Amino acid sequence: MINKIFALPVVEQLTPVLSRRQIDGADVIVVDHPRVKASVALNGAHLLSWKPEGEEEALWLSDATSFKKGAAIRGGVPICWPWFGPAAQQGLPAHGFARNQQWRLKAHNEDDNGAVLTFELQANDDTRALWPHDFTLYARFKLGKTCEIELEAHGEFETTAALHTYFHVGDIAAVKVSGFGDRFIDKVDGGKEGLLSDGVQTFPDRTDRVYLNPEACSVIHDGALKRNIEVVHRHHSNVVGWNPGPALSISMGDMPDDGYKTFVCVETACVSVPQKAAEEKPSRLAQTIRVVKR
Repeated sequence: MINKIFALPVVEQLTPVLSRRQIDGADVIVVDHPRVKASVALNGAHLLSWKPEGEEEALWLSDATSFKKGAAIRGGVPICWPWFGPAAQQGLPAHGFARNQQWRLKAHNEDDNGAVLTFELQANDDTRALWPHDFTLYARFKLGKTCEIELEAHGEFETTAALHTYFHVGDIAAVKVSGFGDRFIDKVDGGKEGLLSDGVQTFPDRTDRVYLNPEACSVIHDGALKRNIEVVHRHHSNVVGWNPGPALSISMGDMPDDGYKTFVCVETACVSVPQKAAEEKPSRLAQTIRVVKR
């Protein structure tokens, strides 16, 4: 799917390294720079791909996902805001509305090392019908040898949130993630609290855990691709680890039946402790991703 995005015809050449393209009628900003290849959908300010020079693609994107406006994209980095988790019982979209809204490209610049893109979302009639607050939300992506993502929220409110990053791996059976800390809430096991004695998580089956005392850096050890991916978390209270496993993967219409085998989600999050935003002090959530060869 990522190769398909880069093969799309150019609708508008914004700069020598930035272009606007369309898939299923939705706009995508494509970065084609000597140091990095990346793409971001305006639907959700959703980072779809990030491939630094000399490396394999770091993110996973479902071949079965929809790109239609208003649809949630499966893969990449969904922005979960202003709430995290299911909310169907209240008639609200899961993981908030930010990932279903149309953002606008607010600013961009490039240099020899890569590109920086800033997207903006403001409160509108659709968001106020779901959540009665005025806000301005910025998503910044600094794309080069590393991938820096920052979410900045202006207004007066409390939120839960996550950068729900899907990382491409060779084989989930050969993956372990270190740095998760000791305590977690197990969402597969009815929200029970558990202990991870060494802070290292493997993924033998469906896994959905909110880690309560994570280290500042999670490391994805990918035995099949023989690489590590470091994820540095900032302004967070939690890290979430997720893989649907075979049974849930088969039941998901926007994921191939065997999709679970080639990704793991390591998410910078504020779940157990909500964030407070004030006009004089916006809330932030950020992560930095780096690919490290083994």
